[in-house]
Amino acid sequence: MPGETPARPYLGHGVGLRLPHYDLALRGQLDVDWVEAVSENFFGEGGRPLAVLEAVRRDVPVVLHGVSLGIGSTVKPDETYLGRLRNLCDRIEPAWVSDHLCWSRNGQHHAHDLLPLPYTEEAIALVTRHLAIVQEALGRRILLENVSSYVTYRASEMPEWTFVSEVARRADCLLLVDLNNIVVAARNFGFDPIVYLDNLPADRVWQFHLANHTDREHYKLDSHRGPVPPSVWQLYQVALERFGAVSSLIEWDEDVPEWSILKAERDRAAALARTVGG
Repeated sequence: MPGETPARPYLGHGVGLRLPHYDLALRGQLDVDWVEAVSENFFGEGGRPLAVLEAVRRDVPVVLHGVSLGIGSTVKPDETYLGRLRNLCDRIEPAWVSDHLCWSRNGQHHAHDLLPLPYTEEAIALVTRHLAIVQEALGRRILLENVSSYVTYRASEMPEWTFVSEVARRADCLLLVDLNNIVVAARNFGFDPIVYLDNLPADRVWQFHLANHTDREHYKLDSHRGPVPPSVWQLYQVALERFGAVSSLIEWDEDVPEWSILKAERDRAAALARTVGG
């Protein structure tokens, strides 16, 4: 679906919807601008998870964020998976849908991980072909997220930011910029995270992820455990200055805290955006 990039909607500042806060969600007490839900957790035809998601959707916008698409895998996107995702979209009417710029499948084998791609022209062409299938099946553009990585490929022909930008341009998709993953990769591979931001197409950046990582001395690990660290807040401020009003999302997936602590992280993101003018 080629064409002019649509105007970026602004949802404000939200959090990832996680099991410990389902009761609050059912009572309509998630006092945030919007939530992001992991798509695959709600593929069932009924049950409590879907009831929670529908309750939340009556109150605030919902974004669906997938972890199983594996857009850069050598096999084509799974038709059954796309059908279930399309059904969920029709039911929930999300503000947008996102997944990861990675590979995860080889034939019938699924790694259940978000594996980085080599930054090559061949990989761009592969992802572009697969995204055409996905976006046609869903009837919408999707957002792709940059992933954390710990290895590089000898075959890579360009830096990560060029690869991500070219995928967005050639596949006519949008971007979910995970600022924590940029901080992790910058430490692991020795580049300036601000250079990464400076080389992204501003009109295609629709969302930020803010999360924590674990410092293992010789490398950083994307852990999503604990509050957002100073290095990510600093990059967030730069990103707001570069891109303006972009919807932000706090990711806290391990040792999920009580709601007040998570909400305080979201409030900090909102306050910083107001200060910068984003």
